[in-house]
Amino acid sequence: MDFNLPKGLVDYLAELDRFIEVEIKPLEEADDNIRFFDHRREYARTDFENQGLPRHEWEALLVEATRRADAAGHWRFSAPKKYGGKDGKNLWMAVIRDHFTQKGLGLHNDLQNEHSIVGNFPFVNMFEHFGTPEQQEEFILGGFARTRRVSFGLTEARHGSDATHMETRAVRETRDGVPGWRIDGEKMWITGMHVASHCAVFARTAGEPGDARGITCLLVPNPSPGLVIEEYLWTFNMPTDHPRLSLTNVWVPESAMLGPEGGGLAIAQSFVHQNRIRQAASSLGAATFCVEESVRYARERKPFGEELARNQAIQFPLVELATQCEMLRLLIRKTAWEMDQMPHPEVEKKLSDKVSMCNYWANRLCCEAADRAMQVHGGLGYSRHKPFEHIYRHHRRYRITEGAEEIQMRRVAGYMFGFMSQQAPKGVASVKG
Repeated sequence: MDFNLPKGLVDYLAELDRFIEVEIKPLEEADDNIRFFDHRREYARTDFENQGLPRHEWEALLVEATRRADAAGHWRFSAPKKYGGKDGKNLWMAVIRDHFTQKGLGLHNDLQNEHSIVGNFPFVNMFEHFGTPEQQEEFILGGFARTRRVSFGLTEARHGSDATHMETRAVRETRDGVPGWRIDGEKMWITGMHVASHCAVFARTAGEPGDARGITCLLVPNPSPGLVIEEYLWTFNMPTDHPRLSLTNVWVPESAMLGPEGGGLAIAQSFVHQNRIRQAASSLGAATFCVEESVRYARERKPFGEELARNQAIQFPLVELATQCEMLRLLIRKTAWEMDQMPHPEVEKKLSDKVSMCNYWANRLCCEAADRAMQVHGGLGYSRHKPFEHIYRHHRRYRITEGAEEIQMRRVAGYMFGFMSQQAPKGVASVKG
């Protein structure tokens, strides 16, 4: 077995590092932009007087960073070549995300809002596999041109992980001679609605609560009559772009349907594995950063005239975290490599449990590492003058989003004990004794 990274990947990491130093770092340091990353970061990013939304200057800075990255051929790396990308694979994306977050906070990669100079584009794959040619042109090319941005309207106030029990309904209705759908319901935690051109609303169109079939994805323009953003929910990690919205007598034409009627759940689940493995890599890199910064500080800090690092109460917790980082890194890379060896539909059937292992453990590990870094740094670690509180607040959400860790552990356990089948539409099948 060869555990060495491909030479092309190693060379590309060096190329990205050079780009960051030449293009991104100067932008980060210009016009006091460092305020978005130093102790002022939460205030600088958040318009507290405007529902807690991201400040325009903050989002404009992110756009400029990705514009430069796109011009250099990096931003679309993971996208297909026909859309200007490089067909970036899961292994390469995982290693890049790990590499970036090991650098700490910076304009090169700030996952508070999924920003990175090497972008992750789940919408590309979503429309590539389920969209019509017209939808692909509008939303994939429009997404890169920044004229289209799609939010993901799956979660509801009373239904998160139990998405098949959603209460939002859509019924066929013709208006002005045009066949279409009427939508009524509520959605919650719909990230990015303040800038979204459309919301991919998942609604039950047939079947009973709990059925995997009968959920349809409908692309609703924003704004639309009857679509109301009721409130933006303030979170542990600000700014917020996560609203609760209502849909009352909202109508869209038949052409707004994405994918087959009743097959929306497959769309919702289709690319969760790519997102989870890349997210796991990001959490791993951030955990590694926290450990390494703690080791460095422990060697420098000399309470009572002796290095803090000589205290085994400092050593042992960091040793355990470093050990977990090393082991997890191998599992993430192995899993990402295996994902690249098979067609995408096969990932759900063969690797779903391994992806879940990587994701839930990495997110938990990052939180533990950030918490330990605060403790090692003492009062300074608790302050906003170190990045650990920000890392903790951000990565703590990942233990809930993209599939709560309990849901992912349930999936792993289901496969281990035979209560679940990777062939089942919902991942659940009865076990006959």
